[in-house]
Amino acid sequence: MNLRLFLTGLALWAVGTLALRAAGQRLLHPGDLAGTLLLFAVSFLAAALLVRRLCKKARLPREQWPRGAVAVLLPTLLLDPFSSAFFPAIFPNMAPETAGVFGGWMLLCCAGALVGVTVPAPRPS
Repeated sequence: MNLRLFLTGLALWAVGTLALRAAGQRLLHPGDLAGTLLLFAVSFLAAALLVRRLCKKARLPREQWPRGAVAVLLPTLLLDPFSSAFFPAIFPNMAPETAGVFGGWMLLCCAGALVGVTVPAPRPS
């Protein structure tokens, strides 16, 4: 596993968790279908582009990008199940029913990152 990418993923997880703890109530709203769909779409694309860029910056050969993505995503995949399970304690500023939106959002971000490193970039015509 690429330690640098893992530590980058851990830092991203920590910053994201702290940001949600501070202001997550402004971003996640359990009853807002349009807002949630927009957040999911933007986050999917952002995760795809970010992890792709991190793998390039780490100078990984293209065939190792999926492994690099796993290194970046591992903190989220290991720690956010606990954030979801203990949502009211971790994120006291958000309504408990937001836990499902949060969990879905994290899964969608991980999916976006994996798609970003496996789908080839469009070639200029």
